[in-house]
Amino acid sequence: MSGSESGPSASAPAIESRRLREIIAERRAKAESLLADGVDPYPPRTARTHEISAARQAFEAHETRSPDTDGPEVTLAGRITALRNMGRIAFIDIEDDSAQIQVLASKRALADGWSLLDAFDLGDFVEASGVLIRSRRGEISVQAERVAMLTKSLRPPPEKYHGLQDIETRYRQRYLDLMSNHEAKEVLRARSEVISAMRRFMDGRGFLEVETPVLQTEAGGAAARPFLTHLNALDEPRQLRIALELHLKRLIVGGFDRVYEIGRLFRNEGIGNRWNPEFTMMESYEAYTDYHGVAEMVEQSLAYISSEVTGSTRVPWLEGEIDFAPPFRRVTMVDAVKEHVGVDFRDYPTVEAMEGLLRDNGVGIPPNAGWGKLFDELVSERVEPHLRQPTFLLDYPVAISPLAKRTEYDDTLVERFELFVAGWELANAYTELNDPVDQRRRFEEQLRLKSEGDEEAEQMDEDFLIALEHGMPPTGGLGLGMDRLAMLLTNSQSIRDVILFPQMRKL
Repeated sequence: MSGSESGPSASAPAIESRRLREIIAERRAKAESLLADGVDPYPPRTARTHEISAARQAFEAHETRSPDTDGPEVTLAGRITALRNMGRIAFIDIEDDSAQIQVLASKRALADGWSLLDAFDLGDFVEASGVLIRSRRGEISVQAERVAMLTKSLRPPPEKYHGLQDIETRYRQRYLDLMSNHEAKEVLRARSEVISAMRRFMDGRGFLEVETPVLQTEAGGAAARPFLTHLNALDEPRQLRIALELHLKRLIVGGFDRVYEIGRLFRNEGIGNRWNPEFTMMESYEAYTDYHGVAEMVEQSLAYISSEVTGSTRVPWLEGEIDFAPPFRRVTMVDAVKEHVGVDFRDYPTVEAMEGLLRDNGVGIPPNAGWGKLFDELVSERVEPHLRQPTFLLDYPVAISPLAKRTEYDDTLVERFELFVAGWELANAYTELNDPVDQRRRFEEQLRLKSEGDEEAEQMDEDFLIALEHGMPPTGGLGLGMDRLAMLLTNSQSIRDVILFPQMRKL
């Protein structure tokens, strides 16, 4: 019967093959036939008594107590993943979000209901009622006494045995990916567990979870290009936030000692294996601590989350593994550049000198770049790829850290760290700048860079400066990429694997 058909729907949604159009027409005809017989192919509810996993557990418990009797009566529901009609008996595999089970349907047991099986196809959602038994092959099964249609699928699912292979389709039609690739579903489930574990950790340390505006008059807190939009009600321009920082620090000014937000950010920049224009960050701010206190919190949080999600602080990564057990390695930016480039970057204080250093090291020079952008390119190319195990890179140049407090030993450096894992930046933290006069000077320097063509320079936020003038206590701040953390904990090489609906070019 046509329930064995599968696959043509998966590869190219814009171009439907002749055979796919025929299958859709056949399935639509079955739905219309059901309606003509007085059967709703899309009923509003089900009489389901158990999730499939719970039904299987109930049968196993019954077997322990009464091994020689049939199991409990159940009504189960799920999507048909396999269908074999032998004429007088049929084997139907159905699956819900918890598990899969076999339905044994016989013409004798179903009587008049047997004809309904002619309308069944792969991908349909159906309901089956009966007792749980062990099949002759030892498989837990429902011995069906009644079956019902719950949802008639008009398109076939992806081909079962090889799964959905086309990468473009997997990301563009995520529902097909989830339907056919168990591993993809588990990765995305793990992402949710990562976020839940982060919330438990932060709540357990006394942080208050808050929400801050997505639409902002000036999107600040990071060096990035914002998305632009318009607020019709006020007839004013708005920008989608590029960071959570400046509003969270306003809350520290207002009197909260510990706040955090897990929120979506929007940066109008590149798309790649580690970048998506919209992504999820956890940002936290804690009064009366510094970047050393934040580093300790990061170590503890990642060890906790890794253990909660994977069962261990050691997780597979490519052919090796990453160990999130504290303590993490700590190295200053000065020492890291000396180790991997062979120079003290403080000996190259001008744009011209830094350009020469990049040329000497075979690093491309981006156009209209100031000293900070050039230095960042050097570190990205020559230092970061070597930081495989969790490593805190400490004490950055002030030129690329306009929101961080200067170090006590060198006023050209700031108390900032970035955490690198597998050569990627995972977290960024500061001892926050709370001197409003110094902060204003740094914003003005960023405006100068923007006027010279640096599109990613920080914007001036006058209201934030006014808040800072009211006084902010010594504070440690953190931003941690939740998508990249999910990638590391699931051994995923593309950020698109851990985002349910990544941005794609319009077809």
